[in-house]
Amino acid sequence: MQIETERKFLVLGDGYKAEAVEKHRIRQGYVAHDSGRSVRVRISDRQGFLTIKGPYIALGSRPEWEKEISLQEAEELFLLCKPGSIDKTRWIVPAGVRKFEVDEFHGENDGLVMAEIELSEADEAFPRPSWLGEEVTDDKRYYNGYLARNPFKGW
Repeated sequence: MQIETERKFLVLGDGYKAEAVEKHRIRQGYVAHDSGRSVRVRISDRQGFLTIKGPYIALGSRPEWEKEISLQEAEELFLLCKPGSIDKTRWIVPAGVRKFEVDEFHGENDGLVMAEIELSEADEAFPRPSWLGEEVTDDKRYYNGYLARNPFKGW
């Protein structure tokens, strides 16, 4: 199991699209979400994933376990998910030795665009492109699990 350390930012404009090297359509739902723990099912393009995340151990850092599963298995697990889901396009943007994952949300979260970057340590230096806005790492409203239950359009 690995420890995931990521920082989240709001995005200004759509300049990231010109810098992107790939993009994926993602749909995800939550089988369970409680006390900072979650069990997530994701379909990225036509590939499935099952992810379990533990509670945060530090700002932006939490244990994560992920397994690739078949598209059929993911579709079956979606039937077990709680109400509310996430629909987004993920743009992959290089950032030095790292990469930003810029999520353009659709549906009930339409209008929200966020960038995440995974780091070795929370205070690791990284390039800051002009489209990178306010940091929201410590604002739980911007976590996908929260957005599935409390869509951005309702804020």
